[in-house]
Amino acid sequence: MGLGVSIFLIAVGAILTWAVNATVSGLELTTIGVILMVVGALGLVLSMIFWSSWGGLANNGSRRTTTYVEDGPRI
Repeated sequence: MGLGVSIFLIAVGAILTWAVNATVSGLELTTIGVILMVVGALGLVLSMIFWSSWGGLANNGSRRTTTYVEDGPRI
């Protein structure tokens, strides 16, 4: 789940929780809205964690590289 999907889920959940006054038999829209906001928030946090571990904006070109040099056969 990317950042855009997470923000979309949070927005839809907020709309269902606070802006919709409809009643549906068998469904509680405020509960569904809260669930969507929680899932969106978790997705947002996980996306940010994985984005920083993959490089993202934190990579400023200061990665360390190790070079191994093997000597040729000794005569």
